[in-house]
Amino acid sequence: MDIFRTKTVDEIKNDVDDDSGPGSLRKQLRLRDLVGFGFGVGIVIGTGIFTLTGVQAKENAGPAVVLSFAIAGVVSLLAALCYAELASAVPTAGSAYTYAYATLGELFAWIIGWDLVLEFALGAAVVARSWSGYLADLFGLPPSLFTEEAPVNVGAVLIVVALGVVAAVGVKESARVTNTLVVIKVAISVFIVVAGFFFISKSNLVPFVPKSAPAEAGGSTLDQPLMQAVAGIAPAAFGVAGVVTAAAVVFFAYTGFEAVANLSEESKHPSRDLPRALIGTLVACTVLYMLVAFVVTGMVQYTDLDDSAPIAKAFDAVGASWAGSLVSIAAVAGLTSVILVELVTISRIGFAMGRDGLLPKSVAKVSPRFGTPTRLTAGVVVAVALLAALVPLKELAEMVSIGALFAFLLVSLAVPILRRTKPDLKRPFRVPFSPLVPILSGLACVYLMLNLVVETWIRFLVWLALGLVIYFAYGRRHARLAATMATDKS
Repeated sequence: MDIFRTKTVDEIKNDVDDDSGPGSLRKQLRLRDLVGFGFGVGIVIGTGIFTLTGVQAKENAGPAVVLSFAIAGVVSLLAALCYAELASAVPTAGSAYTYAYATLGELFAWIIGWDLVLEFALGAAVVARSWSGYLADLFGLPPSLFTEEAPVNVGAVLIVVALGVVAAVGVKESARVTNTLVVIKVAISVFIVVAGFFFISKSNLVPFVPKSAPAEAGGSTLDQPLMQAVAGIAPAAFGVAGVVTAAAVVFFAYTGFEAVANLSEESKHPSRDLPRALIGTLVACTVLYMLVAFVVTGMVQYTDLDDSAPIAKAFDAVGASWAGSLVSIAAVAGLTSVILVELVTISRIGFAMGRDGLLPKSVAKVSPRFGTPTRLTAGVVVAVALLAALVPLKELAEMVSIGALFAFLLVSLAVPILRRTKPDLKRPFRVPFSPLVPILSGLACVYLMLNLVVETWIRFLVWLALGLVIYFAYGRRHARLAATMATDKS
């Protein structure tokens, strides 16, 4: 049963507080950096606003995609409350991975760490391809190199490599870049809402929730939400079920706020700043998402929305092409910041796993010059660049959602477990109405996961199976806890 061994909270804190060796991360981030005039808003506002709004309105929810963003936002906020308690009590790189290690055991910690690597690596690759497409649209670059038509997406590779250098140089430098980019994209996102209100037509918003209709012919069981497939329900779009399905997909738009928790070890005042950053990020982004979705579906009939650049094309459709150009600029800036934060986050998760011995310890080595895990960052950049170059984003976007929801589920479970096993632990922030809120958070995550398609579940389970093979072949025997237990026995 050593696969369920847990790491004590004191051991975790000792790792964080030990800043004497080469394996420590520098505490450089303030609340402003965390909330996302840096990392929070910097990663959340991106593909959700600039792409998913149009796709899900057109395919599943109609104007009620506004409600889909609200549902996904509420689920994210419930999970954020759980993250806030754990991050304030145990500020450490690895976030959900480390919380699972302290509560559910080593095997679950490995699973969640492996899952987070999937979420952020695919997320970075997906966004890099979106960035490349928007850049091509903005400057008229050749589709054969910069769009989904390209056999090798050169633009996506170039942006991943460039931002990988920024991520390796230092977390403070990464924060400065994202601070600048976030100011640009938030300003233009607010402009979208204000300017778009003048072009809203009431007829475009009726019916707000389109009636449920059979899905387009030609789909298979693999293309159905798991809940529909298990229940034997005929594939359908729109209606209440369509709104929930859209919520499960646009959840991708909220994935990444946990990146703030992954940076808690580099925060100057984690106990105070982490809860504020997590909750502030989610509330601000949810409101902005809903407003943008309302404006876009009010400007253009949802059936006519463009799949690739819905907001820019919506302004084109109402004769305001100049505004569409501003939207494209905001998209390029916004997606740039998302990629950068994704790359930083993956390296911090790998750093925590390497420090614990579940990955080779050389992975956790921090550069004495830059104060970042530069080796790991370089490896991450290579892997993400390959994904971004070769794998179409449409096939992988839902994988990011299921990975995030699974992580949120385990974090929700960790809160009541740690309350029971470590009741005296100092918790600067406490989830209200626990264990009710963590239970609601976990159930909501499961419900949204069940509304993702069967094919996504199969890919997710294959990835987890591969991770288990690596754990039993390497991680279980090389874990620091394994050596500690062996010493204790002797």
